[in-house]
Amino acid sequence: MSIASIAEFQVQSQSLAAQVADHLVRFIRQGASDDPQQLPAERQLAEQMGVSRPVVREAIKRLEMQGLLEVRHGKSVKVVDQLHRPVSASLSLLIPDVTERLRQLQETRIVIEPESARLAAERGSAQSIQQLRSLQDSLVAAESIEEAIEIDLQFHHALAEASGNLMFRLFLDSLADISRESRQRTIGRVGKQAAIDHHEQIVRALERRRPQAAAKAMRHHIKMASEDLGL
Repeated sequence: MSIASIAEFQVQSQSLAAQVADHLVRFIRQGASDDPQQLPAERQLAEQMGVSRPVVREAIKRLEMQGLLEVRHGKSVKVVDQLHRPVSASLSLLIPDVTERLRQLQETRIVIEPESARLAAERGSAQSIQQLRSLQDSLVAAESIEEAIEIDLQFHHALAEASGNLMFRLFLDSLADISRESRQRTIGRVGKQAAIDHHEQIVRALERRRPQAAAKAMRHHIKMASEDLGL
């Protein structure tokens, strides 16, 4: 991470730790970095920003509590990739009951993913739809439940990518852990054939550029998964 850019942030009077934290957030979001995954050493930050090391330490602690930074062993500080940051841990605290957590996941998916499929049929590139066909072929060829689950997750991620809507991809990325848990309870219990059949209907609708059929196939897929989950 480039230190020179940090020095451009001039820290003023009160609440130094809060100001340093704000400056670091702006610095991270501006992407002014040689290594976007790593903050400079505490000593370097203090020198470049003209504050003491305890002030920098407090600022880093604040950002760690906000989930923006991760302090690792050896005191290196990693910038948390917000694009792939799962919220599953927070959900486990907010909704401790697994069944209720999965029910709410499915309720949310059935609102978002059919629209994702519809948009993918409308504006997905030929290459993105071919990728979905390849993932479908890989699911058919999967030799283990674990492999099938990972391919299933990749399929839904690729579909969100094909929709062209970043929010859909962020949604799926943030729920990666609980989504995997739901697949373990569906594919892991009843096998992969249902997922294969449902995905085939979705891919065919995409290949034929039939948005409503794609949305309908996705809606059916999620409803059937909810039934397999006993919801």
